[in-house]
Amino acid sequence: MAMVCLSDFEEYAKEHLPKIAWDYYSAGADDCCTRDNNILAYKRIRLRPRVLRDVSVSDTRTTVQGTEISFPVGIAPTAFHCLAWHEGEMATARATEALNTCYITSTYSTCSVEEIVAAAPNGYRWFQLYVYRDRKLSEEIVHRVEALGYKALVLTVDVPYTGKRRNDIRNKFRLPPHLKVKNLEGVSQQEDAGQEPHGIPATALDPSISWKDMHWLQSITRLPIIIKGILTKEDAELAVEHGFQGIIVSNHGGRQLDGGPATIDVLSEIVDTVQGRIEVYLDGGVRTGSDVLKALALGAKCVFIGRPAVWGLAYKGEEGVREVLQILNDEFRLSMALSGCRNVAEINRNLVHFARL
Repeated sequence: MAMVCLSDFEEYAKEHLPKIAWDYYSAGADDCCTRDNNILAYKRIRLRPRVLRDVSVSDTRTTVQGTEISFPVGIAPTAFHCLAWHEGEMATARATEALNTCYITSTYSTCSVEEIVAAAPNGYRWFQLYVYRDRKLSEEIVHRVEALGYKALVLTVDVPYTGKRRNDIRNKFRLPPHLKVKNLEGVSQQEDAGQEPHGIPATALDPSISWKDMHWLQSITRLPIIIKGILTKEDAELAVEHGFQGIIVSNHGGRQLDGGPATIDVLSEIVDTVQGRIEVYLDGGVRTGSDVLKALALGAKCVFIGRPAVWGLAYKGEEGVREVLQILNDEFRLSMALSGCRNVAEINRNLVHFARL
């Protein structure tokens, strides 16, 4: 079967993954309205192409946090890659290294950060972080990834509690016995801690965390900190005021609060609020190269994909993730050219308008 677009990988994964794994990866919260709207929202955006612009040469390169990447698509933090492919996050890391883009490693990876770095020693990586009731656990992880050469922390802030994912509850989802949350093995409270209903270690996330705790996090690391889970201009302004180096506009793939906005629909207000003081990124619903183009036109510096990376893993491991990224790269380059853009700097808000469906 020729894999032509990301939906081909989705169909393959749906057919070949065990149902419990497919249900875990595909789950949204409650009625899945936000999950689905993340994708539908892109269809309400129309492109306004310019012609006769000499697009014989195009350049998709950009920078994130001062580092050049080959094109503005990275891998979002997603848990438990070994459910999809035996090499898990090591395969994902090698694929992103090969394509020279950014991979955000999840706290809840089924390979350790040490194994991931060993698998792709030259890769460009950020680390996604939660804050636990046991702050020492968070500190230990921060110091580990900093020593390993991770280039930024991505603080996820939209999970004071885990969203209600109905199929995970019906399936009584747990990680299979042969898989572990490697980054938490043997660390502080993890031993004999058990698991919560969604398979997340019961070393509890701290629901009391607030903006006043951010100085503590900044005091324990020299790494830039990007805040993930911002959906309003009010919180975007607070992120700037509290000294964060970036924002990922994210609703956790629709897995947390159902009924919240699609990320692309709130991107403009956040970009307008930030006014270039820090970089703004986006995840959620990106499925084509033209989606990438639309997000950049509305002000995103880079977008991150979650589920499509897992579909690529389910297809052919590292090779599958590389194919997913390459298809997006090729589609993005073509969409740029057909819209009259020769490089990323030429993409701006004049390229899009919103349509009623």
